This record gives sequence, structure tokens and C-alpha cells, in this order.
Amino acid sequence: MAFLRAMMIGDVVGNPGLTVLEGVLPGLIKEYEADVVVVNGENAADGFGLTEATLARILAAGADVVTSGNHVWEKREFWPILDRDRRILRPANYPLGTPGQGWVKFEKAGMTWLVVNLQGRELMTPVDCPFRTFDGIPASLDQEIILVDFHAESTREKEALAYYLDGRVSLLAGTHTHVQTADERVLPQGTGYITDLGMTGVLESIIGMDTRICLDRARSQVLYRLECAQGSGVLQGIVAKIDASTGKAAWIQRITSREAGSASA
Repeated sequence: MAFLRAMMIGDVVGNPGLTVLEGVLPGLIKEYEADVVVVNGENAADGFGLTEATLARILAAGADVVTSGNHVWEKREFWPILDRDRRILRPANYPLGTPGQGWVKFEKAGMTWLVVNLQGRELMTPVDCPFRTFDGIPASLDQEIILVDFHAESTREKEALAYYLDGRVSLLAGTHTHVQTADERVLPQGTGYITDLGMTGVLESIIGMDTRICLDRARSQVLYRLECAQGSGVLQGIVAKIDASTGKAAWIQRITSREAGSASA
């Protein structure tokens, strides 16, 4: 029985997140013998959106595919890159005509891989239904390994989509909240799941942002401009072992890894 390993990394937040990604991810890929790596990069450019340069840094660190979410639209100059580079995804359930694509298929490690990016609707700007959107994507677990980044606020919605897709996808990982959850597991029909991967950025912060500014916003309700927290970073995510013959997950493990020289996680 042949197994492959997939790694999914939580939202990269600003330059501190990029720095820890570059410093830690190559070693983790080697340590876990990861065959495919998916990184959520929607907050890489100073905490909001992506640029061509930040995308290049994420790919150079070892990502095969970069997923995103609602903040991918922050940098208008990045929109043309969504159309021309298949390695960067925006959620598939945005309306037709929106720049970019929401899923990609490619060959690696002797298998076909399908990576799908979806966005939730509960407590977020309404978009098309993520359940129906997935149903419209040509996907077959008998022929490919399927990884889903579900960028959503609601824990209930994340678990609902996971059970809806249980046995139909190899791995579904939630993103967006920047807080790593402790509920990683393999669902009854063989789909690996975690509610949120967490983030790649400064842990001593408020979701990767400067604590003082966030507190000022919360206390005063004045929308002060957020800035990324500074300091040593932490990388959070998961690695999963997937049966190549069935496309189903055998196990899933959380990852939390700090930069060399910083306090242990």
C-alpha cells in the first residue's frame, strides 16, 4: 500500500510570517517527506492581500499551491496575476467573471492532485454556495488526491462542509480565524479534517496584528489602521498521510514550529 503526504499551512501574516515560512518550511517538508504543500497566503502583503513579490517568496519557500480568501482582493494590482498564474487560487464560489480560478489540478509524486479553495458565507460577505460550488467541480477521489482550503468564519459551517464532503475529498482544512484548533481527526468516511490551520506569523499578537492597535480598536470602536505585529514567528498547519489507492486520509497531525533560536512552541 502506497502512501503520500500532504502539508497545509495556515494564513501567512505579513513579513514576519513570510520570514518564518522561509526559515522553517523547507526543513518541515524534508522532515515529514511532504509530497505536496499548500499555503494560504491571503495576508502576506503587510497583513492584507498579496503582491507578486510575496507570492514569489511563498512559492520559493516550497509551496506548490497558494490559496487565499476574502482579503485576496486588497491589492488591485495583483488581480491580473490571479488570471495568469495557476498556482495562486481565490475561492471558487465567487461569481463567474471574477479574476482568477478556484481550483487547480496538477501531477506530482506519480499522482493527480486537485486543490480547491472555497469561502464560507456565515458571518462573512455572502458569496455563492460552497456546497453547490464543490459539486460543480470535476472531482473524483478514485483518480486524484483532493485537498480543500475552506476559508470561513463559522466553526459550524466548516464542520458541515467537512461532513458533506466526507469520503469525497482527502483533506479539508479550515482557514481565516488565524487560531489553530485542536480537533484534527479523520472523519468516518476517510476525510482528514481540522477546523482551522492557525496562522504563520507572530503568535504574541492578536491574530498576527499589533496588540495595542487591536485593543484600541476594540475599546473605542474606532477603525485604526491595523499593522502586523513584529517579532519572531511561528508556523502552524497540518500534515496528513493519504492512501494513494483510495485517496483517503490514514492520519492527520498538527504542526506548530518556531524559528530557530526562539522559544520552543
